[in-house]
Amino acid sequence: MRNNEAGIYGGVQEPAAYVAIGIQKDGIRDVLGMWVGENESAKFWLGILNILKNHGVENILIACIDGLSGFANAIEAVFSKTENQQCVIHQIRNSTKDVSYKDTKALMADLKIVYAAVDEPTALYQLDTFDEK
Repeated sequence: MRNNEAGIYGGVQEPAAYVAIGIQKDGIRDVLGMWVGENESAKFWLGILNILKNHGVENILIACIDGLSGFANAIEAVFSKTENQQCVIHQIRNSTKDVSYKDTKALMADLKIVYAAVDEPTALYQLDTFDEK
């Protein structure tokens, strides 16, 4: 069977592969694991988090997650001291969902200035400027 007959180039394929990546305090990055699943859920991630804990992950300081319902609660159940943050891509998507298409490009340019700030005071200033605009 050729690739396009199998549907490889035909769009989104089920199941999906999910990857957990860890970054240590010294900046070393590790792929903690990759799992294949039919659908993403908080219950699915709770199982993954328990696997990670059982394989030696002691703590997660910051988790960068999407808006999946119950995901933050699943993390808290296994790693209670974790600070959850919504990933930048999902923050931007949420920022643009109520903006007309013709205004999206300008909005994205303004948001880029906020996210590219070199430090927190600069980011807060840029955010205030964005808010006024």
